[in-house]
Amino acid sequence: MPVTDRKKPVIFAAAAAGAVCLLVYLRTLSCGFINFDDPLYVLNNEAIRTLDGSMLAWAFSKSHAGFWMPLTWISLAVDYHFWELNPFGYHLTNIVLHALNTGLVVLLADRVLPGQWASGKSRNLNLAVLLLAGLLWGIHPLRVESVAWVTERKDVLNGLFALSSVLAYLRYARQRESGEPCRSAWLLSLGLFACSLLAKSVTVVLPVMFVVLDWYPLGRLRRSQWKRLLAEKAPFLLLALAMSIVTVVVVADSNVLVSYDVFPLGQRILVSGNAVFHYCRLLLLPVAILPLYPFPDPLPFSFTLTTIAVVIATCGCLVAGRVRPWLTAVTLCFLLPLLPVLALFQNGDQVMAARFTYLPSVAISIMAAAAIHHTAQKIEGLLQRSLLAGCAALLFFYILTSVHLIGYWKDTGTFWSRMIELKPIGRAYSDRGRFYLETGRVAEAVDDLTHAAEIATQVGMPEAFNLFAIRGEALAKLGRHEEAVRDFSTAISFFPAPVYFYHRGLSLMELGRKREAEEDLRQGDPESGPIKWYSAK
Repeated sequence: MPVTDRKKPVIFAAAAAGAVCLLVYLRTLSCGFINFDDPLYVLNNEAIRTLDGSMLAWAFSKSHAGFWMPLTWISLAVDYHFWELNPFGYHLTNIVLHALNTGLVVLLADRVLPGQWASGKSRNLNLAVLLLAGLLWGIHPLRVESVAWVTERKDVLNGLFALSSVLAYLRYARQRESGEPCRSAWLLSLGLFACSLLAKSVTVVLPVMFVVLDWYPLGRLRRSQWKRLLAEKAPFLLLALAMSIVTVVVVADSNVLVSYDVFPLGQRILVSGNAVFHYCRLLLLPVAILPLYPFPDPLPFSFTLTTIAVVIATCGCLVAGRVRPWLTAVTLCFLLPLLPVLALFQNGDQVMAARFTYLPSVAISIMAAAAIHHTAQKIEGLLQRSLLAGCAALLFFYILTSVHLIGYWKDTGTFWSRMIELKPIGRAYSDRGRFYLETGRVAEAVDDLTHAAEIATQVGMPEAFNLFAIRGEALAKLGRHEEAVRDFSTAISFFPAPVYFYHRGLSLMELGRKREAEEDLRQGDPESGPIKWYSAK
């Protein structure tokens, strides 16, 4: 059968997987922006509001939000050009990119599985298995955060270039081993790798993953080929090194990375091990996925136990390489893309995040589909039908769960309500309260800000004064001016911002305390605008 004819069904399977993902994520088109990084990336980012030479110069010469990722900023600028601040267009771009990535996973499965897992009468995998590999990855509930959150454009864009680079590399390797012209495939892979770095630096590990693929399933790691393999990887490694240096410089300037003095190596190892453990757990049982995984203080003993379990399991998978090379290869292709986002290179205040599994889950999904195919070939009758029914039920569960989770990304209120439902931290109450205040749900805002202030006071949060000031504003809107004055006074005692005096003066005026009000208004002039969040530094 001609190659073109053989590939048509595979392309159809890729298109089908992408179409299913597109349908599953259509619900995101009714979602808006949330106050968790979306203002920084889009709403308040003046740089993306033009699409001209100056914008391109800014994207490539400046860092923003603690990162240098010019292609991500350019993609957001393109969205703004067509949609301005209508979230519909941004979400549409995200789901289209993710659908394309799902199709690429199907094509990737087709490249790495034939000849390794196929057995029996045919050496070609059943198209249903390729479709299953794409869907296990694309509609898994852990993907929701990367797709439904506008800020995570960097994930889906990086994924498009990274997966395409891997596919081009596999094509290059096949052509090289068969003696066909292969330079164009190598250049394409290198160019796509560079683009992936310009979208998000997490793919600096891709050259090492290529070495893993050379070992298995490609079988290219022969002693006589080491120099040639190293030479073909050198440009990839140089790009990865350059991007690593740029990233370190940028995050050092922006103070995004957490210092080892604040967060010692021992704790980082425990947090990293615990994260890997729970990523594996959520891949198997994706329930109760949190929008934010805050640091526990102190670290519980369970982190030590999960880290030990991960170390033992990882060592076992690596040692098994002589007998089951696929297991070692999958383990490495899961752990390597996780490495840059583990606590060893901690940025932010989360111990883990669902979005960090976007690329690491690809190898797991393909392995799972292959294992199901392998098992189905060894059983017959009722057992085989039960296995297929179980796969269908699992996919249906993924679809229902993902659609349900998308609902929590509808707006800031639903986002933080999900957090409060599962883990009621102070930030969740604070951000939801501020959202309620902005949207006119003032009484609910007061309740949330009260919870947030109580939690902040208990933990000794240095910026707790902000919560009293914002609650004072909400109380004033409800006409509860005595309480508002008390809150403004509390805020002023910790941080005498002029705007606090101004708003307290307004409440004092409503209470008929004219002399005090005039003095506060004098101290508040000209800060007569809305209350904003101040840093305690």
